[in-house]
Amino acid sequence: MADEEKYRGEGVSACATCDGFFYRKRVVAVVGGGDTACEEATYLAGLARKVYMIVRKPYLRAAEIMRKRVEENPNIEILYNTNTLGLFGDNGLEGAHLVRFKGEPNEEKFDIAIDGFFLAIGHKPNTDLFKGQIDLDEQGFILTKPKSTATNIEGVFAAGDVADPTYRQGVIAAATGAMAAIEADRFLR
Repeated sequence: MADEEKYRGEGVSACATCDGFFYRKRVVAVVGGGDTACEEATYLAGLARKVYMIVRKPYLRAAEIMRKRVEENPNIEILYNTNTLGLFGDNGLEGAHLVRFKGEPNEEKFDIAIDGFFLAIGHKPNTDLFKGQIDLDEQGFILTKPKSTATNIEGVFAAGDVADPTYRQGVIAAATGAMAAIEADRFLR
């Protein structure tokens, strides 16, 4: 969606732990219905006044414990069967245009006022060019040996977001980059 780029850094984020503190006592939305979205919504619920979860399906795909945490949190309102049509605001993000039951006879368009919009869908690493060469997990992340950045191919090391399905933080990417550099240097020696 073009609006995501338009408001990036002015209300749109893909990282609640990175940017959540900007939204203390404010209203935010999290897009997605999986484990990542539930984790982000739960984290933000501890900071924000209200968290909307915009969920395309009529259910959360997350693990049962994550679903319960979200469903039982009074600061989180789940908007099932809902898609985002666009974002709006003159001085940064001010809200989202939504549609419930898109394409159905009972389709309903509505707006919500929000200060922040967190994307928690489609985290897919850009590793397709390595398929069949380097071992990848079922999501496409590069597999590394325990306590190492080494891959299944001798002399090939992986670092950053392509090898990190868990934390997805810049500081972790930088740290694993340093680890990979040290391991590559040792390999070359």
